[in-house]
Amino acid sequence: MAGLAASGSNPDVDLLYDINGLAKDAPPWFDRVMEFVGEYGLLFAIVLLVLWCWWSVRRRGEEDAASSVAALVWAPLAAGIAVLVNVPIRGFVERPRPFLDHQGLEVLVSGKNDYSFVSDHATIVMAMAVGLFVANRKFGLVALVLAVFGGFIRVYMGVHYPTDVVGGFALGTAVALLLSPVAMALLTPVVRAVERSPRVGWLVRSRGRGDAGDGPDAVAPGARSERAGASERDLAA
Repeated sequence: MAGLAASGSNPDVDLLYDINGLAKDAPPWFDRVMEFVGEYGLLFAIVLLVLWCWWSVRRRGEEDAASSVAALVWAPLAAGIAVLVNVPIRGFVERPRPFLDHQGLEVLVSGKNDYSFVSDHATIVMAMAVGLFVANRKFGLVALVLAVFGGFIRVYMGVHYPTDVVGGFALGTAVALLLSPVAMALLTPVVRAVERSPRVGWLVRSRGRGDAGDGPDAVAPGARSERAGASERDLAA
């Protein structure tokens, strides 16, 4: 397995040189920007999308807020599980980084001496993007576009073959989708319990002015009808 894609005559390596060749022609400042975006920027952007979606869900305070928040919680959990699944895959394939087997690549980041297949970055961003798509189509579509762009940048940086990225996309998608029913069945009751909590319920659904327990004038269910009945008895007397 260590010799996977070792030849420069296959489409995987040809595409690697084509995409990485763009880095050679770009100005140094642009390569530095791409390096930062590829290492940290896009992952940070997807995390912000998840937080933005959570804030939007809790502010609307809809009845299904708990299930939506549970799906958002699943997004980063899916990414973590996918990375764990990737550990034995990397150990089995043992594919070296492309710059170790191929000369003339413009490598934008140093210190990448671990195995190349499957790309952890591609796995993480795609798992989170798919998890977010399950929770919200609008935010999820934006995250999917960012994830695909992130995979392109990993090849641009010279640290991954295109198939490393495709494999990461497939792994992240599979974990996020296949384990989603089980995850939702486990997470939704927990999130509903949090929603009912008077202390941390705001994490799931914002408390409206008319919600029970909010403000000094709030009354328990049934209290208003009892008060109205007492007033009617006073009038009758």
